[in-house]
Amino acid sequence: MNANLYHLFQSRFPADLDDCWCETEDQHYYSWRDLERGTAKIANLLSSCDLPAGSCIAAQVEKSPEALMLYLATIRAGFVYLPLNTAYRANEMDYFINDAAPAVVVCSPQNFGWVSQLAFKAGTAHVFTLDELRSGKNSGSLLSRAAAQSDTFKTIQKNPDDLAAILYTSGTTGRSKGAMLTQHNLASNIQTLHTYWQWQKGDVLLHALPLFHIHGLFVAAHGALMNGSKMIFLSKFDSTAVIQQLARSSVFMGVPTYYVRLLSDPHFNRECCTKMRLFISGSAPLLSETFHQFTVRTGHTILERYGMSETAMLTSNPYQGVRKAGTVGLPLPDVSVRITNQAGDICKNEEIGDIQVKGPTVFSGYWNMPEKTAEEFTADGYFKTGDVGCFDTDGYLSIVGRSKDLIISGGYNVYPKEIESEIDTLPGVMESAVIGLPHADFGEAVTAVVVMKKDEMLSEEVVINTLKNRIANYKVPKQVYFVAELPRNTMGKVQKNILRKTYTQE
Repeated sequence: MNANLYHLFQSRFPADLDDCWCETEDQHYYSWRDLERGTAKIANLLSSCDLPAGSCIAAQVEKSPEALMLYLATIRAGFVYLPLNTAYRANEMDYFINDAAPAVVVCSPQNFGWVSQLAFKAGTAHVFTLDELRSGKNSGSLLSRAAAQSDTFKTIQKNPDDLAAILYTSGTTGRSKGAMLTQHNLASNIQTLHTYWQWQKGDVLLHALPLFHIHGLFVAAHGALMNGSKMIFLSKFDSTAVIQQLARSSVFMGVPTYYVRLLSDPHFNRECCTKMRLFISGSAPLLSETFHQFTVRTGHTILERYGMSETAMLTSNPYQGVRKAGTVGLPLPDVSVRITNQAGDICKNEEIGDIQVKGPTVFSGYWNMPEKTAEEFTADGYFKTGDVGCFDTDGYLSIVGRSKDLIISGGYNVYPKEIESEIDTLPGVMESAVIGLPHADFGEAVTAVVVMKKDEMLSEEVVINTLKNRIANYKVPKQVYFVAELPRNTMGKVQKNILRKTYTQE
Protein backbone atom coordinates (compact mmCIF):
# COMPACT_ATOMS: atom_id res chain seq x y z
CA MET A 1 0.00 0.00 0.00
CA ASN A 2 1.21 3.51 -0.80
CA ALA A 3 1.89 5.41 2.46
CA ASN A 4 2.24 8.73 0.63
CA LEU A 5 0.16 11.27 2.55
CA TYR A 6 -1.29 12.69 -0.66
CA HIS A 7 -2.53 9.21 -1.56
CA LEU A 8 -4.47 9.17 1.73
CA PHE A 9 -6.05 12.56 1.01
CA GLN A 10 -6.80 11.58 -2.58
CA SER A 11 -8.80 8.61 -1.32
CA ARG A 12 -10.96 11.03 0.69
CA PHE A 13 -11.83 13.42 -2.16
CA PRO A 14 -15.59 13.76 -2.77
CA ALA A 15 -17.15 11.72 -5.57
CA ASP A 16 -17.91 14.87 -7.55
CA LEU A 17 -14.56 16.55 -8.20
CA ASP A 18 -16.37 19.67 -9.38
CA ASP A 19 -17.49 20.36 -5.81
CA CYS A 20 -15.81 23.32 -4.15
CA TRP A 21 -12.48 22.53 -2.48
CA CYS A 22 -11.50 26.07 -1.56
CA GLU A 23 -13.10 29.49 -1.76
CA THR A 24 -11.12 32.66 -1.11
CA GLU A 25 -12.36 35.74 0.71
CA ASP A 26 -12.78 37.51 -2.65
CA GLN A 27 -14.95 34.60 -3.84
CA HIS A 28 -12.54 32.81 -6.15
CA TYR A 29 -13.62 29.19 -6.44
CA TYR A 30 -11.35 26.15 -6.68
CA SER A 31 -12.77 22.69 -7.25
CA TRP A 32 -11.30 19.37 -6.17
CA ARG A 33 -10.50 18.83 -9.83
CA ASP A 34 -8.51 22.08 -9.77
CA LEU A 35 -6.61 20.73 -6.77
CA GLU A 36 -5.91 17.41 -8.48
CA ARG A 37 -4.74 19.04 -11.71
CA GLY A 38 -2.84 21.88 -10.05
CA THR A 39 -0.82 19.58 -7.79
CA ALA A 40 -0.12 17.32 -10.80
CA LYS A 41 1.32 20.22 -12.79
CA ILE A 42 3.56 21.39 -9.93
CA ALA A 43 4.59 17.80 -9.12
CA ASN A 44 5.55 17.30 -12.78
CA LEU A 45 7.57 20.53 -12.71
CA LEU A 46 9.46 19.46 -9.59
CA SER A 47 10.08 16.01 -11.05
CA SER A 48 11.41 17.55 -14.27
CA CYS A 49 14.16 19.28 -12.28
CA ASP A 50 15.93 15.91 -11.83
CA LEU A 51 16.26 16.37 -8.10
CA PRO A 52 17.87 13.72 -5.91
CA ALA A 53 15.42 11.38 -4.18
CA GLY A 54 14.09 12.83 -0.94
CA SER A 55 15.11 16.39 -1.81
CA CYS A 56 13.84 19.22 0.37
CA ILE A 57 11.55 21.90 -1.11
CA ALA A 58 11.60 25.09 1.00
CA ALA A 59 8.77 27.61 0.74
CA GLN A 60 8.55 31.12 2.15
CA VAL A 61 5.38 32.33 0.44
CA GLU A 62 2.21 34.18 1.28
CA LYS A 63 -0.93 32.22 2.03
CA SER A 64 -2.98 31.20 -1.01
CA PRO A 65 -4.68 28.08 -2.41
CA GLU A 66 -1.70 27.74 -4.75
CA ALA A 67 0.67 27.78 -1.78
CA LEU A 68 -1.27 24.84 -0.34
CA MET A 69 -1.08 23.15 -3.75
CA LEU A 70 2.70 23.58 -3.67
CA TYR A 71 2.87 21.73 -0.36
CA LEU A 72 0.61 18.91 -1.57
CA ALA A 73 2.48 18.65 -4.88
CA THR A 74 5.77 18.35 -2.97
CA ILE A 75 4.39 15.45 -0.94
CA ARG A 76 2.76 13.90 -4.03
CA ALA A 77 6.07 13.99 -5.92
CA GLY A 78 7.86 12.25 -3.06
CA PHE A 79 9.88 15.22 -1.82
CA VAL A 80 10.21 16.78 1.65
CA TYR A 81 8.41 20.04 2.45
CA LEU A 82 9.97 22.83 4.51
CA PRO A 83 7.55 25.69 5.33
CA LEU A 84 9.18 28.93 6.47
CA ASN A 85 7.55 31.85 8.25
CA THR A 86 6.99 34.77 5.90
CA ALA A 87 8.31 37.13 8.58
CA TYR A 88 11.82 35.64 8.56
CA ARG A 89 14.60 38.03 7.58
CA ALA A 90 17.89 37.38 5.76
CA ASN A 91 19.89 36.17 8.79
CA GLU A 92 17.22 33.64 9.68
CA MET A 93 16.70 32.46 6.09
CA ASP A 94 20.44 32.10 5.59
CA TYR A 95 20.59 29.66 8.49
CA PHE A 96 17.61 27.57 7.37
CA ILE A 97 18.78 27.31 3.76
CA ASN A 98 22.30 26.32 4.74
CA ASP A 99 21.14 23.84 7.36
CA ALA A 100 18.37 22.11 5.38
CA ALA A 101 20.16 22.38 2.00
CA PRO A 102 16.94 22.52 -0.04
CA ALA A 103 17.18 21.59 -3.72
CA VAL A 104 14.37 24.07 -4.48
CA VAL A 105 13.40 27.32 -2.77
CA VAL A 106 10.10 29.07 -3.52
CA CYS A 107 9.69 32.66 -2.33
CA SER A 108 7.58 35.76 -2.91
CA PRO A 109 8.55 37.77 -6.01
CA GLN A 110 9.38 40.82 -3.90
CA ASN A 111 11.95 38.76 -1.95
CA PHE A 112 13.49 37.01 -4.94
CA GLY A 113 16.59 39.21 -5.02
CA TRP A 114 17.95 38.51 -1.58
CA VAL A 115 16.48 35.00 -1.16
CA SER A 116 17.95 33.78 -4.46
CA GLN A 117 21.36 35.15 -3.51
CA LEU A 118 21.29 33.19 -0.25
CA ALA A 119 19.95 30.06 -1.95
CA PHE A 120 22.39 29.94 -4.86
CA LYS A 121 25.31 30.67 -2.55
CA ALA A 122 24.24 27.68 -0.42
CA GLY A 123 24.06 25.41 -3.48
CA THR A 124 20.30 25.39 -4.11
CA ALA A 125 19.68 24.38 -7.74
CA HIS A 126 16.35 26.13 -8.37
CA VAL A 127 14.59 29.23 -7.01
CA PHE A 128 10.98 29.91 -8.06
CA THR A 129 8.55 32.64 -7.08
CA LEU A 130 4.92 32.38 -6.03
CA ASP A 131 2.88 35.50 -5.40
CA GLU A 132 -0.18 35.95 -3.24
CA LEU A 133 -3.58 35.97 -4.93
CA ARG A 134 -4.35 39.29 -6.58
CA SER A 135 -7.42 40.06 -8.71
CA GLY A 136 -8.01 36.37 -9.31
CA LYS A 137 -4.51 35.83 -10.71
CA ASN A 138 -1.59 34.22 -8.95
CA SER A 139 1.67 35.24 -10.55
CA GLY A 140 5.18 33.93 -10.19
CA SER A 141 7.63 31.72 -12.04
CA LEU A 142 6.48 28.52 -10.30
CA LEU A 143 3.01 28.63 -11.84
CA SER A 144 4.27 29.99 -15.15
CA ARG A 145 6.65 27.05 -15.49
CA ALA A 146 4.07 24.56 -14.20
CA ALA A 147 1.44 25.72 -16.71
CA ALA A 148 3.18 23.84 -19.53
CA GLN A 149 3.28 20.56 -17.56
CA SER A 150 0.81 17.68 -17.79
CA ASP A 151 -2.20 17.83 -15.47
CA THR A 152 -1.92 14.13 -14.58
CA PHE A 153 0.65 12.64 -12.21
CA LYS A 154 1.02 9.23 -10.58
CA THR A 155 1.54 9.80 -6.86
CA ILE A 156 4.98 8.54 -5.85
CA GLN A 157 5.13 5.37 -3.74
CA LYS A 158 6.33 6.08 -0.20
CA ASN A 159 6.89 4.02 2.93
CA PRO A 160 5.42 4.99 6.33
CA ASP A 161 8.82 5.97 7.74
CA ASP A 162 9.81 8.12 4.77
CA LEU A 163 10.30 11.79 5.57
CA ALA A 164 7.43 14.11 4.59
CA ALA A 165 8.28 17.47 6.20
CA ILE A 166 10.81 19.38 8.27
CA LEU A 167 9.58 21.99 10.74
CA TYR A 168 12.14 24.26 12.37
CA THR A 169 11.64 24.87 16.06
CA SER A 170 14.22 26.93 17.94
CA GLY A 171 15.87 25.93 21.18
CA THR A 172 17.05 27.86 24.20
CA THR A 173 20.58 27.79 22.76
CA GLY A 174 19.29 29.99 19.95
CA ARG A 175 20.09 27.43 17.24
CA SER A 176 16.99 26.28 15.39
CA LYS A 177 16.33 22.56 15.13
CA GLY A 178 14.61 20.87 12.19
CA ALA A 179 12.01 18.39 13.44
CA MET A 180 11.66 15.56 10.92
CA LEU A 181 8.06 14.33 10.44
CA THR A 182 7.34 11.16 8.51
CA GLN A 183 4.43 10.19 6.28
CA HIS A 184 3.12 8.02 9.13
CA ASN A 185 3.52 10.77 11.76
CA LEU A 186 1.25 13.10 9.78
CA ALA A 187 -1.19 10.46 8.56
CA SER A 188 -1.64 8.99 12.05
CA ASN A 189 -2.26 12.44 13.52
CA ILE A 190 -4.98 13.48 11.12
CA GLN A 191 -6.71 10.09 11.11
CA THR A 192 -6.95 10.28 14.90
CA LEU A 193 -8.22 13.88 14.90
CA HIS A 194 -10.76 13.10 12.17
CA THR A 195 -12.37 10.55 14.46
CA TYR A 196 -11.82 12.32 17.79
CA TRP A 197 -13.31 15.64 16.65
CA GLN A 198 -16.09 13.83 14.77
CA TRP A 199 -15.70 15.52 11.40
CA GLN A 200 -19.02 15.26 9.59
CA LYS A 201 -20.28 15.17 6.03
CA GLY A 202 -20.96 18.71 4.87
CA ASP A 203 -18.54 20.35 7.32
CA VAL A 204 -17.00 23.60 6.06
CA LEU A 205 -13.71 24.79 7.56
CA LEU A 206 -13.16 28.51 8.00
CA HIS A 207 -9.36 28.74 7.62
CA ALA A 208 -7.77 31.93 8.98
CA LEU A 209 -4.43 30.50 10.15
CA PRO A 210 -1.03 30.83 8.43
CA LEU A 211 0.16 27.89 6.32
CA PHE A 212 3.77 27.81 7.55
CA HIS A 213 2.67 26.67 11.02
CA ILE A 214 1.71 23.15 12.14
CA HIS A 215 -1.68 24.45 13.29
CA GLY A 216 -2.75 25.88 9.95
CA LEU A 217 -1.16 23.21 7.77
CA PHE A 218 -1.14 19.85 9.57
CA VAL A 219 -4.21 20.32 11.78
CA ALA A 220 -6.60 22.65 9.96
CA ALA A 221 -5.89 22.08 6.25
CA HIS A 222 -5.22 18.37 6.79
CA GLY A 223 -8.51 18.08 8.67
CA ALA A 224 -10.50 19.47 5.75
CA LEU A 225 -8.61 17.32 3.23
CA MET A 226 -9.14 14.19 5.31
CA ASN A 227 -12.87 14.88 5.43
CA GLY A 228 -13.22 15.97 1.81
CA SER A 229 -14.52 19.28 3.17
CA LYS A 230 -14.71 22.69 1.58
CA MET A 231 -12.47 25.41 3.02
CA ILE A 232 -13.19 29.12 3.14
CA PHE A 233 -9.71 30.59 2.89
CA LEU A 234 -8.91 33.92 4.55
CA SER A 235 -5.46 35.33 3.77
CA LYS A 236 -5.13 36.32 7.44
CA PHE A 237 -7.24 36.63 10.55
CA ASP A 238 -9.58 39.60 10.55
CA SER A 239 -12.49 39.62 13.00
CA THR A 240 -14.86 41.32 10.56
CA ALA A 241 -14.11 38.80 7.80
CA VAL A 242 -14.38 35.86 10.20
CA ILE A 243 -17.76 37.06 11.52
CA GLN A 244 -19.05 37.43 7.97
CA GLN A 245 -18.05 33.87 7.07
CA LEU A 246 -19.11 32.07 10.26
CA ALA A 247 -22.68 31.78 8.94
CA ARG A 248 -21.35 29.67 6.04
CA SER A 249 -19.00 27.52 8.14
CA SER A 250 -19.14 24.76 10.73
CA VAL A 251 -15.54 24.39 11.99
CA PHE A 252 -13.09 27.11 13.04
CA MET A 253 -9.57 26.72 14.43
CA GLY A 254 -7.62 29.56 15.97
CA VAL A 255 -5.01 30.66 18.46
CA PRO A 256 -6.23 32.31 21.71
CA THR A 257 -5.51 35.76 20.24
CA TYR A 258 -8.22 35.16 17.61
CA TYR A 259 -10.84 34.45 20.26
CA VAL A 260 -9.84 37.48 22.31
CA ARG A 261 -10.24 39.69 19.25
CA LEU A 262 -13.59 38.16 18.30
CA LEU A 263 -14.89 38.81 21.81
CA SER A 264 -13.77 42.43 21.56
CA ASP A 265 -15.82 42.90 18.39
CA PRO A 266 -19.33 44.17 19.26
CA HIS A 267 -20.77 42.44 16.16
CA PHE A 268 -19.73 38.99 17.41
CA ASN A 269 -22.69 37.27 19.06
CA ARG A 270 -24.69 34.06 19.36
CA GLU A 271 -26.53 34.68 16.10
CA CYS A 272 -23.23 34.65 14.15
CA CYS A 273 -22.51 31.14 15.35
CA THR A 274 -25.81 29.33 14.80
CA LYS A 275 -24.38 27.13 12.01
CA MET A 276 -21.08 26.46 13.75
CA ARG A 277 -20.37 23.00 15.11
CA LEU A 278 -16.90 23.33 16.60
CA PHE A 279 -14.44 26.00 17.75
CA ILE A 280 -10.91 24.73 18.47
CA SER A 281 -8.04 26.58 20.16
CA GLY A 282 -4.36 25.75 20.30
CA SER A 283 -0.73 26.87 19.87
CA ALA A 284 -0.82 28.86 23.13
CA PRO A 285 -2.61 28.70 26.50
CA LEU A 286 -6.22 29.86 26.44
CA LEU A 287 -7.09 31.98 29.45
CA SER A 288 -9.98 30.63 31.53
CA GLU A 289 -11.54 34.08 31.35
CA THR A 290 -11.61 33.90 27.53
CA PHE A 291 -12.99 30.35 27.67
CA HIS A 292 -15.93 31.35 29.88
CA GLN A 293 -16.64 34.66 28.11
CA PHE A 294 -16.85 32.83 24.79
CA THR A 295 -19.37 30.33 26.12
CA VAL A 296 -21.57 33.10 27.54
CA ARG A 297 -21.41 35.14 24.33
CA THR A 298 -21.96 32.34 21.81
CA GLY A 299 -23.36 29.28 23.55
CA HIS A 300 -20.35 27.31 22.23
CA THR A 301 -17.60 25.83 24.37
CA ILE A 302 -14.12 26.13 22.88
CA LEU A 303 -12.26 22.83 22.55
CA GLU A 304 -8.63 23.31 23.60
CA ARG A 305 -5.90 20.87 22.59
CA TYR A 306 -2.13 20.50 22.91
CA GLY A 307 0.62 19.62 20.48
CA MET A 308 4.08 20.57 19.29
CA SER A 309 5.98 20.83 16.03
CA GLU A 310 7.86 17.68 17.03
CA THR A 311 4.79 15.65 17.90
CA ALA A 312 1.69 17.02 16.16
CA MET A 313 -1.35 16.73 18.46
CA LEU A 314 -1.00 14.92 21.78
CA THR A 315 -4.05 15.73 23.90
CA SER A 316 -7.49 17.22 23.39
CA ASN A 317 -10.56 18.08 25.35
CA PRO A 318 -13.33 15.71 24.25
CA TYR A 319 -15.80 16.46 21.48
CA GLN A 320 -18.54 14.89 23.58
CA GLY A 321 -18.05 15.31 27.28
CA VAL A 322 -16.68 17.94 29.62
CA ARG A 323 -14.31 20.53 28.19
CA LYS A 324 -12.40 21.99 31.11
CA ALA A 325 -11.14 25.57 31.15
CA GLY A 326 -7.42 25.80 31.80
CA THR A 327 -6.73 22.28 30.56
CA VAL A 328 -5.67 20.81 27.24
CA GLY A 329 -7.75 17.71 27.77
CA LEU A 330 -6.98 14.01 27.68
CA PRO A 331 -4.26 12.06 25.83
CA LEU A 332 -5.39 11.18 22.31
CA PRO A 333 -5.79 7.51 21.37
CA ASP A 334 -2.43 5.69 21.02
CA VAL A 335 -0.60 8.62 22.67
CA SER A 336 1.05 8.09 26.05
CA VAL A 337 1.63 11.16 28.21
CA ARG A 338 3.41 11.03 31.56
CA ILE A 339 4.57 13.58 34.13
CA THR A 340 7.91 12.97 35.83
CA ASN A 341 9.79 14.67 38.65
CA GLN A 342 13.49 15.53 38.64
CA ALA A 343 14.33 12.06 39.87
CA GLY A 344 12.54 10.54 36.88
CA ASP A 345 9.66 9.12 38.93
CA ILE A 346 6.04 9.34 37.73
CA CYS A 347 4.19 12.19 39.41
CA LYS A 348 0.87 11.74 41.17
CA ASN A 349 -2.28 13.58 40.10
CA GLU A 350 -2.04 17.33 40.78
CA GLU A 351 1.75 17.02 41.16
CA ILE A 352 3.65 19.26 38.75
CA GLY A 353 6.50 17.84 36.68
CA ASP A 354 8.03 17.49 33.22
CA ILE A 355 5.74 16.35 30.40
CA GLN A 356 7.01 13.40 28.36
CA VAL A 357 5.19 11.80 25.43
CA LYS A 358 5.27 8.73 23.23
CA GLY A 359 3.15 7.71 20.25
CA PRO A 360 2.84 7.36 16.47
CA THR A 361 2.85 11.12 15.85
CA VAL A 362 6.16 11.78 17.62
CA PHE A 363 8.85 12.91 15.19
CA SER A 364 11.77 10.76 14.05
CA GLY A 365 14.46 13.19 15.21
CA TYR A 366 16.18 16.51 14.56
CA TRP A 367 17.70 17.14 11.14
CA ASN A 368 21.49 16.65 11.24
CA MET A 369 21.44 16.59 15.05
CA PRO A 370 21.76 12.97 16.22
CA GLU A 371 23.25 13.98 19.57
CA LYS A 372 20.46 16.45 20.25
CA THR A 373 17.88 13.86 19.20
CA ALA A 374 19.33 11.29 21.63
CA GLU A 375 19.40 13.89 24.40
CA GLU A 376 15.70 14.72 24.00
CA PHE A 377 14.45 11.12 24.32
CA THR A 378 14.41 8.93 27.41
CA ALA A 379 15.88 5.43 27.46
CA ASP A 380 12.38 3.97 27.03
CA GLY A 381 11.51 6.17 24.05
CA TYR A 382 9.59 9.09 25.54
CA PHE A 383 10.16 12.58 24.10
CA LYS A 384 10.93 15.29 26.64
CA THR A 385 8.64 18.15 25.60
CA GLY A 386 10.26 20.79 27.80
CA ASP A 387 6.79 21.72 29.06
CA VAL A 388 5.80 21.47 32.69
CA GLY A 389 2.33 20.41 33.78
CA CYS A 390 0.11 18.10 35.78
CA PHE A 391 -2.88 15.78 35.49
CA ASP A 392 -6.00 16.36 37.53
CA THR A 393 -7.97 13.54 39.13
CA ASP A 394 -10.03 13.10 35.94
CA GLY A 395 -6.94 12.68 33.77
CA TYR A 396 -7.07 16.14 32.17
CA LEU A 397 -3.68 17.72 31.47
CA SER A 398 -2.83 21.31 32.38
CA ILE A 399 0.28 23.10 31.11
CA VAL A 400 1.66 25.28 33.88
CA GLY A 401 4.96 26.43 32.43
CA ARG A 402 7.90 25.68 30.18
CA SER A 403 11.17 24.45 31.51
CA LYS A 404 12.98 25.88 28.50
CA ASP A 405 11.70 29.46 28.91
CA LEU A 406 9.73 29.28 25.70
CA ILE A 407 7.45 32.26 25.09
CA ILE A 408 4.28 31.77 23.03
CA SER A 409 3.08 35.09 21.65
CA GLY A 410 0.05 35.17 19.36
CA GLY A 411 0.43 31.44 18.76
CA TYR A 412 4.08 31.70 17.65
CA ASN A 413 7.01 30.23 19.52
CA VAL A 414 9.58 32.77 20.66
CA TYR A 415 12.86 31.64 22.20
CA PRO A 416 14.48 34.23 24.50
CA LYS A 417 18.09 33.29 23.73
CA GLU A 418 17.73 34.30 20.09
CA ILE A 419 16.44 37.79 20.93
CA GLU A 420 18.95 38.21 23.75
CA SER A 421 21.77 37.44 21.33
CA GLU A 422 20.56 40.20 19.02
CA ILE A 423 20.11 42.77 21.82
CA ASP A 424 23.55 42.00 23.26
CA THR A 425 25.18 43.06 19.97
CA LEU A 426 23.68 46.57 20.19
CA PRO A 427 26.17 49.35 21.02
CA GLY A 428 26.41 50.00 24.74
CA VAL A 429 24.53 46.87 25.88
CA MET A 430 26.20 44.78 28.56
CA GLU A 431 23.61 42.02 28.78
CA SER A 432 19.90 41.31 28.49
CA ALA A 433 17.17 38.93 29.52
CA VAL A 434 14.00 38.28 27.56
CA ILE A 435 10.84 37.08 29.28
CA GLY A 436 7.18 36.57 28.48
CA LEU A 437 4.57 38.52 30.41
CA PRO A 438 0.81 37.79 30.47
CA HIS A 439 -1.03 39.65 27.72
CA ALA A 440 -4.79 39.59 27.10
CA ASP A 441 -4.42 39.66 23.32
CA PHE A 442 -1.20 37.76 22.55
CA GLY A 443 -1.24 35.33 25.46
CA GLU A 444 2.29 36.41 26.29
CA ALA A 445 4.10 39.63 25.39
CA VAL A 446 7.82 39.44 24.58
CA THR A 447 9.57 41.75 27.04
CA ALA A 448 13.27 42.66 27.26
CA VAL A 449 15.21 43.67 30.36
CA VAL A 450 18.51 45.37 29.42
CA VAL A 451 21.65 46.27 31.34
CA MET A 452 23.68 49.08 29.76
CA LYS A 453 27.43 49.58 30.04
CA LYS A 454 28.60 52.42 32.27
CA ASP A 455 27.85 55.87 30.87
CA GLU A 456 26.05 54.38 27.85
CA MET A 457 22.47 55.25 26.88
CA LEU A 458 19.92 53.49 24.68
CA SER A 459 16.20 54.10 24.30
CA GLU A 460 13.36 51.60 24.10
CA GLU A 461 12.46 52.98 20.67
CA VAL A 462 15.96 52.38 19.27
CA VAL A 463 16.06 48.80 20.56
CA ILE A 464 12.65 47.94 19.11
CA ASN A 465 13.23 49.63 15.75
CA THR A 466 16.65 48.02 15.34
CA LEU A 467 15.29 44.55 16.09
CA LYS A 468 12.45 45.01 13.60
CA ASN A 469 15.07 45.05 10.85
CA ARG A 470 16.81 41.95 12.15
CA ILE A 471 14.19 39.46 13.28
CA ALA A 472 10.57 38.54 12.62
CA ASN A 473 8.12 41.09 14.01
CA TYR A 474 6.44 38.65 16.42
CA LYS A 475 9.79 38.16 18.15
CA VAL A 476 10.39 41.88 18.70
CA PRO A 477 9.83 42.94 22.35
CA LYS A 478 6.65 44.85 23.05
CA GLN A 479 8.41 46.60 25.96
CA VAL A 480 12.00 47.22 27.00
CA TYR A 481 13.06 47.92 30.58
CA PHE A 482 16.51 49.20 31.58
CA VAL A 483 18.05 48.06 34.88
CA ALA A 484 21.38 48.36 36.69
CA GLU A 485 21.79 44.59 36.98
CA LEU A 486 19.92 41.33 36.45
CA PRO A 487 18.94 39.18 39.46
CA ARG A 488 21.08 36.04 39.74
CA ASN A 489 21.24 32.97 41.96
CA THR A 490 24.38 31.68 43.64
CA MET A 491 25.34 29.81 40.48
CA GLY A 492 25.19 33.03 38.45
CA LYS A 493 22.04 32.03 36.56
CA VAL A 494 19.66 34.88 35.75
CA GLN A 495 16.49 34.44 37.79
CA LYS A 496 13.85 35.08 35.17
CA ASN A 497 11.11 34.10 37.61
CA ILE A 498 11.96 37.23 39.61
CA LEU A 499 11.91 39.35 36.46
CA ARG A 500 8.53 37.96 35.44
CA LYS A 501 7.09 38.65 38.90
CA THR A 502 8.53 42.17 39.01
CA TYR A 503 7.33 43.32 35.60
CA THR A 504 3.99 41.50 35.72
CA GLN A 505 3.18 43.65 38.74
CA GLU A 506 4.26 46.78 36.87
